[in-house]
Amino acid sequence: MVSETDKKAARPYRRVAAAVDAVCALAADSDSVTLDEVVAAVAAERKRPIEIAAAELGPGVCGQRRAYPDRDVIVLASRLPSRERTLAHELGHIVFKHDGQPAREVMLEASDDLIAYMLSQRSYQQIVDDGADELAEWEAETFSSMLLTRLRVFGNRGTGVSVLRLDEALG
Repeated sequence: MVSETDKKAARPYRRVAAAVDAVCALAADSDSVTLDEVVAAVAAERKRPIEIAAAELGPGVCGQRRAYPDRDVIVLASRLPSRERTLAHELGHIVFKHDGQPAREVMLEASDDLIAYMLSQRSYQQIVDDGADELAEWEAETFSSMLLTRLRVFGNRGTGVSVLRLDEALG
């Protein structure tokens, strides 16, 4: 018999798995096999552009999602050990509509270092205050791992549509 605690723990995992399935279906339908193509497919589905930019970010900050009224921007640190992992993680935040720190157009006049510092300080304080960010970070990181694994399978086994349909048929 499954305990109530185990049921609650399984819910976030099922939520992430369902999101990865939905993103992979989009990828398959648009024959997207690279992560950049998947980001473009998600943007097209949402009818909201997602731009990818590189910048010097503060210490310990690998990436950020910046929400503007008309688009989202994923900013990746200039020197990353794994660009794909960070990009997939930030895409996860967008897919799950996690609360972020809205960026205002006027902030573009500030340096990227100052923006990164302000956002990371605010995020850190939020974690200290209420710990609300833990689930969002777990979801984004789990989404990243699952999505990258699926994309590697797409790349190794053929086109996205054929792989997805075969996986659906096999259950």
